[in-house]
Amino acid sequence: MKRRWTLSKTVLAGMTVAALCALARPGAALALESAPEFLSRQNGDVMWTLIAAILVMFMQAGFAMVETGLTRAKNAGNILMKTMFDFAAASPAFFLIGFALMFGDDVGGFVGFSNFGLSEATTADADGLWKYTFWFFQCMLAATAVTIVSGAIAERTKFVAYLILSALVAALVYPVSGHWIWGGGWLSRLDAPMIDFAGSTVVHSVGGWVALAGAMLLGPRLGKYAKDGAARAIPGHNLPLAGLGVFILWFGWFGFNPGATTAATGAIGLIAVTTNLAACLAGLTAMFTTWLRYGKPDVSMSLNGVLAGLVAITAGCANVSPMAAMLIGAMAGVIVVLAVEFIDKVLKIDDPVGAISVHGVCGAFGTLCVGLFASPDYGTVAGLFYGGGVTQLITQIIGVGAVFVWAFGSGLVLFGLLKITVGIRVSAEDELKGLDLTEHGSEAYSGFQIFITE
Repeated sequence: MKRRWTLSKTVLAGMTVAALCALARPGAALALESAPEFLSRQNGDVMWTLIAAILVMFMQAGFAMVETGLTRAKNAGNILMKTMFDFAAASPAFFLIGFALMFGDDVGGFVGFSNFGLSEATTADADGLWKYTFWFFQCMLAATAVTIVSGAIAERTKFVAYLILSALVAALVYPVSGHWIWGGGWLSRLDAPMIDFAGSTVVHSVGGWVALAGAMLLGPRLGKYAKDGAARAIPGHNLPLAGLGVFILWFGWFGFNPGATTAATGAIGLIAVTTNLAACLAGLTAMFTTWLRYGKPDVSMSLNGVLAGLVAITAGCANVSPMAAMLIGAMAGVIVVLAVEFIDKVLKIDDPVGAISVHGVCGAFGTLCVGLFASPDYGTVAGLFYGGGVTQLITQIIGVGAVFVWAFGSGLVLFGLLKITVGIRVSAEDELKGLDLTEHGSEAYSGFQIFITE
């Protein structure tokens, strides 16, 4: 039995806490009977995790299309540049620094500190090979957190400032709070460890709260608010592109959530079901909410409703029933519409694509829902509505609050430092001409603009 445990530990070394708990039950990975069977399982886990990671990588295209479609034509090329090169900047930053801070040896429950640049991973053993696979999946999640920021600060941000920010978020901001929950930090050590299975808070809220800080410091786009403070709509130039982006994101989410198992187990089927049902119900309730409030079913709000449901279910996708997933999604669809209106009209923070509401607000909401709807039939934890009391809910509240303080505070610091160094906002003249011409010297749609580059 000792030999079998050693073999299994090699595969499990980099897995998330949730996957470890599931696999450590009697009859799971510890019951492997032979080395060939072990190697087969290892290869299956590697293959599934890589496929899931590739699906998550394709979500970058979804973000690009959503943000491009919901902003103006004169900034389309700039959006594409940001969503491609924030990925390019975040990946090496997470490889060299971020991964070690998130999953390295714990220091005081606050941060990891070992294995920088995967220095301990080699191809000479199975553990080293697994670390590369695990890093690749985790890097895709880090890049997702980074690219969320792009939409909220679109159409008025300096490209160089955004590139620097992308690297810093992937290297420092995202990994620290990620360590608290997924890397063995203090939130995973509470009497009822925080549950955020695939990252409603770890990934989405972090990106949303950094985006909130950036949008506040940047200020609104020119013409967004009238002299009396009334919010003006600035329609995006291509709703079909935005719709395509949502379809791509929805598709990629079947790698995002099921892939968080980092193991080819039967749980991926349940997670795919809860993920899909939440998205469907959120899209429907967002659509009907806008229908009631505006007299017609709004396209962009309905699209954001689907994303809100996907974000909300990400925390509890492996711990709630399909029925509970539908309820979580239905509530998220209403919440995102109200949150967009509140941020836009009351707080007067200009978020062109609704990223703060979709990812920050609904990410926090979905994380709290685990404390309410977690079912012992789908894991080892019972939420408030399933007889588990308030213990898990209190942990979820603490976690959501702590991550908000960290991510929002870090965002304010980073944007503040960039503001006094390279600057974060383009000039009014450049903003009017559009960032395609002024930041990149080209047009996304040749001949469309009235300005020229010379």
